[in-house]
Amino acid sequence: MTLQKTGGVASLIAAATYIVGFALLSTLLVEAGAGEDGDDVNMFAFEMSNQGLMYLWNFIIYIVNAVFLVVLVVALHDRLKGAAPGLSQIAAAFGLIWAGLVLASGMLANISLAEVSALYELDQDRALAMWATLGNVQEGIGGGNEITGGLWVLLLCWAGLRGASLSKGLSWLGILIGLAGLVTVIPGMSEPGGIIFGLGFIVWFIWAGVYLLRHGEASA
Repeated sequence: MTLQKTGGVASLIAAATYIVGFALLSTLLVEAGAGEDGDDVNMFAFEMSNQGLMYLWNFIIYIVNAVFLVVLVVALHDRLKGAAPGLSQIAAAFGLIWAGLVLASGMLANISLAEVSALYELDQDRALAMWATLGNVQEGIGGGNEITGGLWVLLLCWAGLRGASLSKGLSWLGILIGLAGLVTVIPGMSEPGGIIFGLGFIVWFIWAGVYLLRHGEASA
């Protein structure tokens, strides 16, 4: 299998990890009170009672996603470097940084879950405080804003337009997603920007995966 086709498979797997994440957020985590004001205690109790599920969720949406994101970043850089070498290199750098942050976030989430669980048996109040603190650290690394991923897809798709190495529709969708990711750093825009970023990336990953599988030999 060529690098381009491997990148296509990786993109489809990345889309699947996003779908799993949104599916859980809209089902089990909604029942636990996730995302509502004043419900940290409920969410904490849910995680302590469903540690296996949370380990699996963190592994899929962070660690699996990051591994296949690296493959996709390299494949797309290889595709675009001929027509837009400088821009493609910068985009790839942000893509690999993003993958590293996502991977670190997932490892921190699972390690934190184990540490908090051990403390929970001794002191539930201290465990809750540790859980909240580590959660903020994790959000800062890989979930609180989407600037790194936004820059990657924005620069990547701009290079795709310049070199005609990606379809125009895929490139313009990526630029829109990138801009949505950038606005998550603005106070009050994190949630709407994050929703557009996450849902948009599901479509983009699927589209990019199919495109690379169909045009795997058309590397620029």
